[in-house]
Amino acid sequence: MEETDRYNGGDFVAGGGDVDGCDEALRSSVFAELKPYCLELLELLQNPQKHSSALPQLLRFLRKTPSASLESFLDYTLFPLLLLLDAAVDCRSLKKVDSEEKLISGVPKKPHKVSDSVAEGVLQCLEELLKKCQLGSVDQMVVVLKKLTYGALLSASEASEEFREGVIKCFRALIFSLQPCSDMSCSCKQSLGCPILLASGDLQIPLVETSKYDSEAECLIAFLQSQGASAAVGHWLSLLLKAADSEAQRGHRGSAKLRVEAFLSLRVLVAKVGSADALAFFLPGVVSQFSKVLYVSKTMISGAAGRVEAMDQAIRGLAEFLMVVLQDDANLSGLDNVIAGFHASKDGSTLSFLEELRQLPIKSQGKSETIAEDSSSEIISSISPKSGVEEKDSINSRNMLGSLHVTRTKDWIEKTSTHVDKLLCATFQKICVHPSKRVRQGFLSAIQGLLLKCSQTLKKSRLMLLECLCVLVCDDSEEVSTAAQSFLEYLFSSSDKHHIERDFAEIFSRLIENLPKVVLGSEESVALSHAQQLLVLIYFSGPQFVVDHLLQSPIKAARFLDVFAVCLSQNSVFSGSVDKLLLSRPSSTGYLRSVAELKSICFTSDDQATMSTAPYEISKFTGLKDKEIQYPLESMQNEYELPHMPPWFVYVGSQKLYKALAGILRLVGLSTMAEFGSEGYLSVITDIPLDYFRKLVSEVRLREYNKESWQSWYHRTGSGQLMRQASTAACMLNEMIFGISDHAVGDFARMFQKSKIKQENIKGYDAGFSDDQHYRHEPPMVNESIWRASLGRDAKSYLSDCIGSIMHEYLSSEVWDLPTEQKSSLLQEDGEAENFSLHLLQDAAMLHQVIIDGIGIVSICLGNDFVSSGFLHSSLYLLLENLICPNFEIRRACDAILRVLATTSGYTTVGHLVLANADYVIDSICRQLRHLDLNPHVPNVLSAMLSYIGIAHKILPLLEEPMRSVSTELEILGRHQHPNLTIPFLKAVAEIAKASKKEACSIPTQTQSYSIHVKSKMSGVEKKARIDSGKRSISCHEEDMDASPEESEDAEVYLNDADMHLDEWESILFKLNDSRRYRQTVGSIASSCLTAATPLVASVNQAACLVALDIVEDGIETLAKVEEAYRHEKETKEAIERVIKICSFYHLKDNLDAAEEGADENRLLPAMNKIWPFLVVCIRNKNPVAVRRCLDVLSKVINICGGDFFSRRFHTDGAHFWRLLTTSPFQKKPISKDERTLLLLPYRRAPTSQDDSTAEVSTLKVQAALLNMIANVSQNKRTASALEAVLKKVSGLVVGIACSRVSGLCDAALNALAGLASIDSDLIWLLLADVYYSSLRKKNMPSPPTSDLPEISRVLPPPSSPKDYLYVQYGGQSYGFDVDFSSVEIVFQKLHLDVFTSQMYI
Repeated sequence: MEETDRYNGGDFVAGGGDVDGCDEALRSSVFAELKPYCLELLELLQNPQKHSSALPQLLRFLRKTPSASLESFLDYTLFPLLLLLDAAVDCRSLKKVDSEEKLISGVPKKPHKVSDSVAEGVLQCLEELLKKCQLGSVDQMVVVLKKLTYGALLSASEASEEFREGVIKCFRALIFSLQPCSDMSCSCKQSLGCPILLASGDLQIPLVETSKYDSEAECLIAFLQSQGASAAVGHWLSLLLKAADSEAQRGHRGSAKLRVEAFLSLRVLVAKVGSADALAFFLPGVVSQFSKVLYVSKTMISGAAGRVEAMDQAIRGLAEFLMVVLQDDANLSGLDNVIAGFHASKDGSTLSFLEELRQLPIKSQGKSETIAEDSSSEIISSISPKSGVEEKDSINSRNMLGSLHVTRTKDWIEKTSTHVDKLLCATFQKICVHPSKRVRQGFLSAIQGLLLKCSQTLKKSRLMLLECLCVLVCDDSEEVSTAAQSFLEYLFSSSDKHHIERDFAEIFSRLIENLPKVVLGSEESVALSHAQQLLVLIYFSGPQFVVDHLLQSPIKAARFLDVFAVCLSQNSVFSGSVDKLLLSRPSSTGYLRSVAELKSICFTSDDQATMSTAPYEISKFTGLKDKEIQYPLESMQNEYELPHMPPWFVYVGSQKLYKALAGILRLVGLSTMAEFGSEGYLSVITDIPLDYFRKLVSEVRLREYNKESWQSWYHRTGSGQLMRQASTAACMLNEMIFGISDHAVGDFARMFQKSKIKQENIKGYDAGFSDDQHYRHEPPMVNESIWRASLGRDAKSYLSDCIGSIMHEYLSSEVWDLPTEQKSSLLQEDGEAENFSLHLLQDAAMLHQVIIDGIGIVSICLGNDFVSSGFLHSSLYLLLENLICPNFEIRRACDAILRVLATTSGYTTVGHLVLANADYVIDSICRQLRHLDLNPHVPNVLSAMLSYIGIAHKILPLLEEPMRSVSTELEILGRHQHPNLTIPFLKAVAEIAKASKKEACSIPTQTQSYSIHVKSKMSGVEKKARIDSGKRSISCHEEDMDASPEESEDAEVYLNDADMHLDEWESILFKLNDSRRYRQTVGSIASSCLTAATPLVASVNQAACLVALDIVEDGIETLAKVEEAYRHEKETKEAIERVIKICSFYHLKDNLDAAEEGADENRLLPAMNKIWPFLVVCIRNKNPVAVRRCLDVLSKVINICGGDFFSRRFHTDGAHFWRLLTTSPFQKKPISKDERTLLLLPYRRAPTSQDDSTAEVSTLKVQAALLNMIANVSQNKRTASALEAVLKKVSGLVVGIACSRVSGLCDAALNALAGLASIDSDLIWLLLADVYYSSLRKKNMPSPPTSDLPEISRVLPPPSSPKDYLYVQYGGQSYGFDVDFSSVEIVFQKLHLDVFTSQMYI
């Protein structure tokens, strides 16, 4: 059924055809249900105080009824609602006094005639009705607009928030329901229907089915576009903007929802009008008000003004208004031929002529024209009090409306675009970095619309819009950046590509010029957006753009690098606001770091990480040496990002700002190889920063020539600045070189290739813009291939040459001679270590750190060519050398770069990398060991390298020459010449000893298995020989029986055994000789370590003594393993000799004796014999820490060497050990006459007694350690013989300690007694029983088991004094260990249960 009911003069007019019975019944049922609601509303109007439920019921009815059924009763339903709305508005309007417009004072505020709930219900019903029904005539729309206008004029103090929001929603529903007519020549076809930049979810109003108008019907959209409705349109634009502004001014009391509804309704109104002629007059006011909204929202983060949804609507509304008024198609085509305000259209002269005819007055339409004029006059009269226009009937509305139209000439467009550009530049550049994702999405939609529709009219703003688009390409949000990248790629693939390229060239020059200013400014967000614009511009313009604008001219390239040198220099640390400097300073209270320092640390991983877990310090490397850890390059870059942000930039800006600046340099470096030719762009652009290095090297050489101190050199004009310039130059070089690598290309691809443009995506940009305009998409110009370096053979050779010049400057000795620590030997030689400027140390440390990062970057760029070009061999030792640097950042950088080198060179760990290049490393160490005066750090380098890589045991053969040099330096003469190098050399020897022990522990197992293998083969040979001998003995002649049976057997086997292979036994023999030589090497190194470290066991220097004891422990164990392996090799040798004799392989005998050793079978005990006196001296030195370590080592070496070797030695020198147990730590021994100082000369100092300076706890720990050593030695049957000669002495001392009350020694004494009881349990029982039974009374004495045995008192008579105890007579007098009988009982009973009843050896 097609039906259109229109209201003309208050009558229903039916048209469109007959109505069948079914539809008539439906209408009747709808009317029957609707009528009581409307009547009750009219009754409510007469009695407003009456409580009625008609409005909620009517609202539910309207929502469930279809729009086709309601449209017939639009006027019937509209009538009571408008009356109630009129009454609600009238009772809320404040009365005025004459023309002064002042409120009547003293009049109390009365309740409204129509309550708020009723008024809000009316608006809800009216909104639902206008959503589903179309207005039938201009007159009907004018009436509704008049009522809504009165409601919209109410202020916040007059009406509630819900009421004012309901009025705006009703207006939006009315405008949105307007549909174009069926006349194809009508101006309503210019209407856009809905907002162009409408986001999903902005409008939930269902579309009304379009009705077919009669040929004589009026088009409501055309009326809105006419001059007669200009005043109404303009007034509603003003009302909506003012409503939004009023809520913003109310602050936190303002309604953000009402503000959003106002902007959304304005967008709907602009879209429905859709005509530039109708809206051009209002452009200045609308744009300025929108600009005010956006400007205020920059500083507001809360309230209605700071609402994200409102700001999103304002951005989209401003862009849509400009797209309608300043669209290119409506303005540029007729700028030169403007005739009577009519602009030629691109659609042809026919449509233009019809459009002109529609604007002429027609007499046949007088009735409708009169209605339009009357209604327009009515609207003007209704709004005139608010707009300041007097209400007079004589006003000629047509003359007044003529002032609301502008002729859009060329001058008007230029002036308007200039003013618009000023307003947009003041607001748009801040919006692109707004923290809200929704705002940035709306801003991106606005940029897309303006660039597609107004690129010519807004020519002055186009550059600014492109800059903002570049910022959005790097947005943190995946959705925003993807959409921005897709649109930018579309622009480069469109027909306007050449215009975009010209615009980008102009933007590029401006950005380069302003970059230092914004980076050194106080607002980091501006600097970040500026750098991101430049980054995106270069990437999407391509490498040829960089070549044309930078690389072809050395002057331009130098100027460009100078700009970045200013931005990245250390001088920029002092730029910016005071707040940023205060935040970046280290905290002065305690250990807390500043905010900037906390942000710069990369020890987290959820952001990560940031930056990343820091690599381990050198002190922790020993825990990694046994682990086979692989270092993928991706994980290494997560832990230590390469290229790394320079350490000084943390005080300048954030990581994001540096990444943007670094990305620009990477693209510049990549462009030199992406467009590779014979021009040599890379060498040109790298030589500019390298000049700073050459100047620095020249200055350092001049300092050495003049013998100038570092302090005066640094304070000399320009020296410190030159170091900082070199650091900045290294940073720029690193970034440009990294840009050539595949990793950088991949990073750019992940950043800028998030979305590939498709045809349907491009249509999405143009949806709603125009029905007749379509953008054809071509393949995007920007792709990954144009930014991939074309590294052919010639290009790789050229790249290696350029990097070689960089590495030459990086590795120059003058650069690495710069001191990085205050205690550096370089400063001590100059005698200026005390008063020295720390700025030199800091500048040098940062320079070294950046250079170390550069070595890793070069390896990433070259890959396998890094090794073949020789860069690995020249830089590996430098990195290992700096592992001992006192500066943590340098150590951390070296650790990370070594892992990177291992990965890029194809090794799983750093250890494998060093192992593969060990000859270069060891050669450098040996060369520097020959000149220790010039290289005093070599011992530390050697020890750190061996502990770090964890593969020292695999390069033991290469360590023999360094070990000889080290042993020489640890002799008396060497220690006298370089006393400060003793401990570093000892640490290096300790690492070598550890490596020897690790390797020696595996040798016995290998030699034993090999011996078993050879013996099995030998037994097979013997068995076969016996079989063959038995067969041939039957046929032997009697004369042969006179010969020796063994010789004849061997000869026969040799002559007849075809299965024996000489090559196999030669191979076995060669393996044996290799094993013997390697065992000899390990033993020789261990002996050298012991020889070098043994004298230092007696050192009074605690650190040297402890390291020497570690070496002794490892060396003794190594020699024991070597002798064990020797015994297995001897068995193998005997087996081979047997086979040689059986098979007559006598020529192998020479090879068997070639590797004959000298005294390999007897190294352990001679070495221990030399070490023993120094161990005794170590005990006599009475250093608590050294003594405890010495006792622990002694316990282990006794177990290795056996107790028999130490029996005589304990008998001779044991007194120095047992003296430690004679005095309680809590009671001092009186000084004897022999120990007193008889005469002290005035120039001599009195020797300080070690006992006086030792704490009681330290002495207690020493005694516990000695008791534990006694327990360990006595409990083992192999070592128990060491104490047999001194058993009574030791037992007496231990029993005295166990019977005392000294806390801390009870457990150790019990353990020692249990061990001694395993040697002689009767002795221990007797000593304890002597004390125990003397403490018991006679009645408590146990009776003898038989009458034949005497009583215990007769066997062990009670002593007359404590000195008569057996343990005192055996062990000697002790001090402080008085007998505690309660302790004696506990000890005796415990040993009786645990030891005496079940004695056994281990």
